[in-house]
Amino acid sequence: MISTVLLAYKEEENLRVLMPRIKEALNSTGEEYEIIVIDTKEPLDNTRGLCEEEGALYFNQEDPGFGGAYRKGLSVIKGDKMLVLDSDGSHDPKYIPAMYKKFIEGYDVVIGSRYTKGGSTSDAKSSQVMSAILNFMFRLFLGIKAKDMSTNFRIYDTSTFKDIKLKCVNYDVLEEILLEMKLKKGKEGFRIAEVPIAFNKRIYGQSKRRLIPFIISYIKTLARLTARRIKGA
Repeated sequence: MISTVLLAYKEEENLRVLMPRIKEALNSTGEEYEIIVIDTKEPLDNTRGLCEEEGALYFNQEDPGFGGAYRKGLSVIKGDKMLVLDSDGSHDPKYIPAMYKKFIEGYDVVIGSRYTKGGSTSDAKSSQVMSAILNFMFRLFLGIKAKDMSTNFRIYDTSTFKDIKLKCVNYDVLEEILLEMKLKKGKEGFRIAEVPIAFNKRIYGQSKRRLIPFIISYIKTLARLTARRIKGA
């Protein structure tokens, strides 16, 4: 069963466009699935009503930030596979079948990657440069062989992921997840793959990321996760 998790922050308009396309993509896999939307602690739009219309499960996050929403999603899923993608339309559901096909080859996580061969991004040049630096540093210090560690378009093996304790509050939880999965697998070997995607601009609304807190958070997390890797090695 595929548990599809969408983390939402005033994304009702975008989810209205995405939901049918996500269902179509999931139906093509032939597996049972559930769609779970994790909304803000206090609702900011009618995302709950949309979920009722579309037959999706609706939950409000309890802990703050993107990391808090991720932890809530992880606590409520039922499937042996966890699919996560952005709720703003930047991740096109059409790539789900290819990611799924790769995942069932036996990987712990498959990433929908902007930076592997065949991938692309519509981000501004400044964002691309920052992202390239970020990915290089985390890849180097954490020893994880993935070109796009900072994207949220992923399929996880729930058994490897389910009981991991996550501490990050912001988007850096994405790198934390990969390291913790790698440490958990240990000598068994952590299997990670990337499938090329085109990263699009959001459909409606504006990005919620704030640049300065974003950079500070990543610097602190890189230091903490590097120490975690050394300790857990």
